Amino acid sequence: MREKKNYLLPKIIVAISLGLLLGSGKMWGMDWEMPVLIVRIFVTFNSIFSQFLGFCIPLIILGLVAPGIAELGKNAGKLLSITALIAYGSTIFSGFFTYFSCVSIFPLLIEADPSIIQIKDTSLLLSPYFNIEMPPVFGVMTALILSFMLGIGIAYTKGEILKGVITEFKSIIELVISHIIIPLLPLYIFGIFLNMSYSGSALTIIAVFGKVVGIVFILHILLLLFQFSIAGFIVKRNPLQLLYNMLPAYMTALGTSSSAATIPVTLRQAKKNGVKEEIADFCVPLCATIHLAGSTMKVVAMSLAICILLGQPYDIGIFAGFILMLGIVMIAAPGVPGGAIMAATGVLQSILGFEGDAIGLIIALYIAIDSFGTACNVTGDGAIALIVDKINDRFA
Repeated sequence: MREKKNYLLPKIIVAISLGLLLGSGKMWGMDWEMPVLIVRIFVTFNSIFSQFLGFCIPLIILGLVAPGIAELGKNAGKLLSITALIAYGSTIFSGFFTYFSCVSIFPLLIEADPSIIQIKDTSLLLSPYFNIEMPPVFGVMTALILSFMLGIGIAYTKGEILKGVITEFKSIIELVISHIIIPLLPLYIFGIFLNMSYSGSALTIIAVFGKVVGIVFILHILLLLFQFSIAGFIVKRNPLQLLYNMLPAYMTALGTSSSAATIPVTLRQAKKNGVKEEIADFCVPLCATIHLAGSTMKVVAMSLAICILLGQPYDIGIFAGFILMLGIVMIAAPGVPGGAIMAATGVLQSILGFEGDAIGLIIALYIAIDSFGTACNVTGDGAIALIVDKINDRFA
């Protein structure tokens, strides 16, 4: 997918900055705020664009993953297994890395106080003027399974007719990405931060667990440095340069809070890092669904913090099973902000024994900082793509 240089990174930075600045002057000590009527216009646009993204996400996965697998030939099955194993390994490593880091820090910063768990999410986010429902043709998991079946089937049967069909479908998807989704992303991100700034909900929630948020942010930077150090060592390139090239994907995910919605940008930056097109088209959409290192880091850190607040046990025996299950249950979570934590609520209840108020707090906090975990997810996808590309070279 080739496209003209559009300075996406500075556009996203400007969109985030303006959204925070214009949403509410009271946040910055000024006696003004943007009129509700204007804010709701952007909220309405975001609602429509979000519905469009939800409709497109399964089609993007099918349109990119299936042709990508087909192009890999008979190596497709091997690379699919290897990619899934690497992604799961990265997710599990993130969980244990977070646990052992936080278990040595949190007890020094957090005291047991069950009353804090009574805090409720009092989000005042504005609603759109109207909604336009755009239900997807099929779900994300259906798109993944269909992509695997078509891609591997075409690779082994050498079905040229069906391969031509999915290749043309890929071209249509690429046009939608390059001419609609990417140009509108900065406006979408502006609307997200405008609404959050206007309501002040994110700042209120983050203030409750500010220490936890700060630790998670530091850990996810360390995780990215580790991931790209491994990738850089394998491909024999400067890991800091590789990580820098992924910044547009990081910033896009920071605004959209959706790995799936960031696929177009992640794809472009992975290819900029030298990943071959067929590998990137196969690996990035797949990892956007199954690689959840950043999301796992947030859930583990916040769960540990709540265990400490409640005075519950948080030994490794309990959290080992919790982390291993998280890497599975959050796979193919809806490609929307907060999808992963909603998928994880069952594990929070069954393994950690969290009840309504505790789960309500962890969901509120997770969604408030959802973008940082998502940014970690998609940026790490670039490291996995580099490793898989190198492995494919050895198969060839």
